Amino acid sequence: MTGQCSSSELVVSRMVNACIIRIVLSPELTMIIVHGTFPVKPELRDDALKMMRCMATASKAEFGCITYEFYVGLSDPNTLLLFQEWESVEALQGHFETNHMEDFLRKLPEVLNGEVSTRRYEIKVSDSLLDARQDIEPELRIHFEYREKIIH
Repeated sequence: MTGQCSSSELVVSRMVNACIIRIVLSPELTMIIVHGTFPVKPELRDDALKMMRCMATASKAEFGCITYEFYVGLSDPNTLLLFQEWESVEALQGHFETNHMEDFLRKLPEVLNGEVSTRRYEIKVSDSLLDARQDIEPELRIHFEYREKIIH
């Protein structure tokens, strides 16, 4: 289902596994998505989870943070996954300069059992997408995948 909020916004609502997901796309929309994997030592997994819960709580309170969640990997419970969404590159940069990030990075090596892997994606809404909003087929442009949250 597609609708409009204003002449410059596009609203896309989709039913996904009994959840309605609503996205408002506007010309100002830029989002930064960060995904990371953290292999942790099995004997320090509980310590790692506690650290990550604290980090998530502090990060969610930051300006520009949309989502900040850690998850337990289904194929390996000692691999913790991080999913972050930020309003802008500036908001993400501000996150790197916080005291809780400094504290997290200082303690992190103690619980790691390998290298951390991260990827960053920048999402922008183009003017051509908004201009063509009447012709949008949401199922062709937007892909949702539902996964249950493991922790938090």
